[in-house]
Amino acid sequence: MRPIDAELLSGSALYQEVVLRKLAHARESVWMATANVKAMYVERSKGAFVPLLEVLDGLAARGVALRLLHAELPSRPFRAAFDARSRLVKGGLELKVCPRVHFKAVVVDGAWVYLGSANLTGAGLGAKGDDVRNFELGFVTEDFDTIDRTTALFDAVWSGAECRGCRLRAVCPDPILPSGGGQAKTRGRDAVRLGKSRRLRRPREDST
Repeated sequence: MRPIDAELLSGSALYQEVVLRKLAHARESVWMATANVKAMYVERSKGAFVPLLEVLDGLAARGVALRLLHAELPSRPFRAAFDARSRLVKGGLELKVCPRVHFKAVVVDGAWVYLGSANLTGAGLGAKGDDVRNFELGFVTEDFDTIDRTTALFDAVWSGAECRGCRLRAVCPDPILPSGGGQAKTRGRDAVRLGKSRRLRRPREDST
């Protein structure tokens, strides 16, 4: 166990930090993992709220790579709003479903991560009032090893590295890899392993 520099947040502070300060201002990428996906709103200007998908559409227009990993079919309002945005439908927002996903994470630009209990819903990370939102806890950090382990888990699920051996394939709506014997192809030492850091360590230089 080692100490990390992190900030523990709850309630509306999660919405303010994760969505307004970080996600909405991403420059390169946003990876989101959630169990539930529902239409949620974000404050664009004082007193004016827009769907999160409008914010994501703006990020996609700037070339930000967006991925959403989720466990359940998104809500009907979310799907309708998504279908109305051609840029997102054409790949601006990539989506993959895995019924085993229960971790909640937002990784921004590969350099900052949120981990906690809140789903990508109005009552979770959205702009609900304090008297109706869920009671949530989560922490944010720029700790490199925490980010690496989170992205390793995300990438393992996203790439289908766990599909062949998964015992829930029968209930999976969209297996990423086909069934059958054998192991998924790996990349030697760089093969994805759940929750393990993929940061390459420099070999120690021989002393002379």
